[in-house]
Amino acid sequence: MKEKDYKLERRKYVLGGAAVLIAVIYLIRLFFLQLKGGENYIAQADNNAFLHSVQFPARGSITDRNGKLLVYNQPAYDIMVVMKEQEGVDTMALCKCLGIDTAWYNRRMVEIKDPYRNPGYSRYTQQLFMSQLSAEEFSGFQERLFRFPGFYIQKRSIRQYSYPNAAHILGDVGEVNPADIEADSYYRSGDYIGKLGVERSYEKELRGEKGVEILLRDARGRIKGKYQGGKFDKAPVPGRNLTLSIDHELQALGERLMTGKLGSIVAIEPSTGEILCMVSSPTYDPRTMVGRQRGKRNKELSQDPMKPLLNRAITGTFPPGSTFKTTQALTFLQEGIITPGTAFPCSRGFHYGRLTVGCHGHGSPLPLVPAIGTSCNGYFCWGLYHMLGSRSKYGNTITAMNRWRDYMVSMGFGYPLGVDMPGEKRGMIPNGEYYDKHYKGSWNGLTVISIAIGQGEVTATPLQIANLASTIANRGYFITPHIVKQVQGVPLAKEYSEKHYTMVDQRHYETVVTGMRKAVLDGTCRSANTPMYEVCGKTGTAQNRGHDHSVFMGFAPREQPKIAVAVYVENGGWGATYGVPLGALIMEQYINGRLSEASQKKADEFAAKRISYGSSQR
Repeated sequence: MKEKDYKLERRKYVLGGAAVLIAVIYLIRLFFLQLKGGENYIAQADNNAFLHSVQFPARGSITDRNGKLLVYNQPAYDIMVVMKEQEGVDTMALCKCLGIDTAWYNRRMVEIKDPYRNPGYSRYTQQLFMSQLSAEEFSGFQERLFRFPGFYIQKRSIRQYSYPNAAHILGDVGEVNPADIEADSYYRSGDYIGKLGVERSYEKELRGEKGVEILLRDARGRIKGKYQGGKFDKAPVPGRNLTLSIDHELQALGERLMTGKLGSIVAIEPSTGEILCMVSSPTYDPRTMVGRQRGKRNKELSQDPMKPLLNRAITGTFPPGSTFKTTQALTFLQEGIITPGTAFPCSRGFHYGRLTVGCHGHGSPLPLVPAIGTSCNGYFCWGLYHMLGSRSKYGNTITAMNRWRDYMVSMGFGYPLGVDMPGEKRGMIPNGEYYDKHYKGSWNGLTVISIAIGQGEVTATPLQIANLASTIANRGYFITPHIVKQVQGVPLAKEYSEKHYTMVDQRHYETVVTGMRKAVLDGTCRSANTPMYEVCGKTGTAQNRGHDHSVFMGFAPREQPKIAVAVYVENGGWGATYGVPLGALIMEQYINGRLSEASQKKADEFAAKRISYGSSQR
């Protein structure tokens, strides 16, 4: 028998396996060409025959509480490009027509193709080449558009601002970034989105819904008209209009008063929680943040050491100073640590062993109401000392401290209030565990005594201080402060109508209101007194590394209050120096609708005052 050739046998199997492998590869390739690649071919064919022109909706307008138009739309035009169609275009002629150089053109073409900058890029669909041409620029380019195949004009609108005020409230609109596109599939490269203020927080209400117009093209890409007479077109849905709660005249006055100063003024209508003005200084003119110059202007503002882009009203956290003494009075009363008649000594301050917390000269000892009126440091330090040291009531200092913390949180401190603006900070209210960790278990009421007068670790935003004034005006509750009064066609979110009650009974608020009224009649807020209505107020002089901060909070009238206000002037000195007179002017403007001749003169004087800030104090 002939011996079997095993080498030949193995070669046969190898050749057969190779043939099978090649066949499998071809089948897989055919599968992708037919099922997967076919989708691309269909899309390419559709893009050759049709042009899907996005129709952008008109963005909602914005008015103040009195119907004054603050933000509206103006027509603008974008230049779009289909990369597949623009090949061979006379680049030099295009650049000359648009007033750009070839370096800008080349850079922009690279950006369009960049998958990070422009997720979902396709050379067969329209891409943004240049945005926000004016009507004059548009008309000049439109006449020469036929010379540049692959380039199209897309009608848009840009924001216009009626006044140079309320920049931090209104915010602005700019081109989307990759994070915006990733977060919401609504957006495509070149779209616009609210960047700051209510433009950001109410973006979905303001933006509306895009439409689409399907245009038919011939073999050379020329537009021949609407596909089937527009049967499959979708009209854009305009954005909803917003009515803000702010009073533009009050906002303008507040910004004028804060010229040349760092700080904030916030005013709230206590019965509704509606913010009447929200001033952050320094500010900027929102009219300069539109069009193609927005990026350059934004960079200039971001590099300014005075930080004009920072909304100090909600993102600035500061020691509340003596305005915080009202929270201590309410807590001590509710907890039974004191009664309105409880008197404590103050010999120019709180003294315990080697520890001294200074105070100005006044009568001593004194009960609660005059202690509020004269802003006595000693009184409130003694109150906190007795609360944190009461082992019979709380068992230990940590439990007492956490009880104190709970009162502060119920009054709106320590956490964001939930204002309908982006970027709100929480401030700082320490608890027992915080101090236990910080001092390694070795601490007591004397260690942290400065929190009784709004110093130490305690910080708050100007909005939280204004909300405190509003809560006292309401005798024990607040409605979450909000900047939008009405959204066209839809109800406002329910959280902006719910009452939030504190842990303190109404009767104790009446005692504190009496103390705040006394501060205006014959205490630290005397310059706010007026025969026109009853003002209740409380000053604050918040200690700082440099000059102290000047703080004031108050409300008016005493009964059925219409306005609660907080003023915070960084490095302004005593609360009575800037805080009280500015707060009084804000109240008068809103309650009376105008300033008297004497008050107008005073407003001019304060608007002209400038505070010098060193680089370390900015």
